[in-house]
Amino acid sequence: MGWRTKAEKAKKGHRPSLKDWSCDGFYKTFPAYAERILGLPNIGYQRFADEGEVHHSCHNTIPVRLDARYTSPKEFHDRYEAKGIPTVITNIPQGYDVPRPPPRRSSCFEEKKDHDHDEDDYPSTHRWKALDRWQLDKLQDDPDLRERALKCGEDDDERSIRMKLKHFMRYLHNNIDDSPLYIFDSSFDEDRVAKRLLEDYRVPSYFKEDLFHLVGEKRRPPYRWFLVGPERSGTCVHIDPLATSAWNTLIVGKKRWVLFPPHLSKSTVKGKGLIKKDEDDEAVHYFTTILPRIKIEAVRSGGTGRYENFECYEFTQYEGETVFIPNGWWHAVLNLTHTVGITQNFCSQRNFDQVWIKTRSGRKKMASKWLMKLQDSYPHLAKRARELNHRDGFVMKYDDDELCKVETRSKRDENQSKLHQKDFSMKSSYLSPTAKRSKIERVVSP
Repeated sequence: MGWRTKAEKAKKGHRPSLKDWSCDGFYKTFPAYAERILGLPNIGYQRFADEGEVHHSCHNTIPVRLDARYTSPKEFHDRYEAKGIPTVITNIPQGYDVPRPPPRRSSCFEEKKDHDHDEDDYPSTHRWKALDRWQLDKLQDDPDLRERALKCGEDDDERSIRMKLKHFMRYLHNNIDDSPLYIFDSSFDEDRVAKRLLEDYRVPSYFKEDLFHLVGEKRRPPYRWFLVGPERSGTCVHIDPLATSAWNTLIVGKKRWVLFPPHLSKSTVKGKGLIKKDEDDEAVHYFTTILPRIKIEAVRSGGTGRYENFECYEFTQYEGETVFIPNGWWHAVLNLTHTVGITQNFCSQRNFDQVWIKTRSGRKKMASKWLMKLQDSYPHLAKRARELNHRDGFVMKYDDDELCKVETRSKRDENQSKLHQKDFSMKSSYLSPTAKRSKIERVVSP
C-alpha cells in the first residue's frame, strides 16, 4: 500500500465520523492567515485583556524572552520557574545553556592556550545533533527512522494509530486536510531503532531536575514526545497533566501559541457556548474562529462573570527557541508551517506541591512508591508531602508497609521468572542440535 492508502486508514481510525477532512477549505485560506500572523510586529507577541486593547510587544511581557548565553540555570529557577512565569529561551539547541567549566589552574601560557581551545569547542560540543538530523529532507531519507511506525493519532478506544515515518512525510507534504494528522509519539524510546532520537537532543540544563524519574520509566506516566506536524495541525487548548510543567524546543518551522493564566476556567478558555453545532474545534478552528470569539465576548462582558481578569498571550515560536510552560497555564498550539520538535513534561522542587496534590489522587499507587523514593533521595520533599496530606486530611490508599510487601512480591516474582528463563535457555543449549557454538569453536572451525 502507498502513503495515501496508509494515511486514509489512519484518518479513518482517528476520526471515523469525519467523512471529509477538507470540508472547510483551510488548505486554500490558511496561507493568507499564516502570512498575516508572521507579518505581525514585534515577532508576533500580543497581549489581550478584557478592555479590548491589543498590546504588541516582546519586551516586559509574557512569555519573557531569555537568551541561554546570558541566563544561568539558577537565575531561571529563581526568577521565572519558581514564580510560574512562562518564558521563551533562545540558543539552547546550539549548546549555550550548558555552563562553562571553570578554567584550570596552570601556567600563563598553558592557561591562555587552554582558554583558546575551550572557546573554540564551546558550545559546539553540546550542540544538538537534531539541528542537522531532524531537517525535513533528512528525516524523509533517514535510514534508521524512515521504516519506524510512529504514533499520529488514537482511535475511540485510545489505542495508538501509527504510520511509518516515510509514509507520514509524504502525507505531510501532500495533504489538503483542514486539520492534518500529527506525529506526537511518546514511545519512541521503547523502539530498538527509533530510540536513537534520544541521542539527537539532550534535556536543557534548566530542566535537568525530574523528580518522577525516581519511580522508574515503566511506572511513570508518558512525559516526552517527538513531534512532526504538518502546517494547520496542532493541539487544542489544555493544561498539562498532574500539574507538571513543560518545555518545548522547535527544530524546524514556526508555531503559533496562545497562553491563558491559571485563574481562568476551562469553560472560558475553551469557548463554551461559542462553538456552533456544525463547527469543529480542532486547533486550526480554535485559532482562526473560536479564539477571536472568546476575545469579543470578553470585551462585551466588561470583564465580569467568567471573563473577570481575562487575559491571553499570543506569540510565535521560531526555530531554535524553547518554550517553558509553568504548571497550570492553559495553552494551545498551531503549526503555521511544517514543524519538527521535542517536548517533555517534568516535576521539579519548584512545582512539587502542586504535582504531589494531583499525583496522590490521580496516580495512587505511583504516589506511594514515589513517597518512598523521596524519603531516600529527597527527605525534605517527603516531609513536605506528608505535611500537605495532613493539611488536607488526605489518607494515602497504600501505606508504606503495604507497598513494601507489594514491591517485595513483585521483585521475587521477577527474579523467579528470570531464573526460569535462564534454566530453560541452558537446557535448550544442551538439547538443540543447532545451538550456538562457543567462541573457540567458531574460531577454529572451517
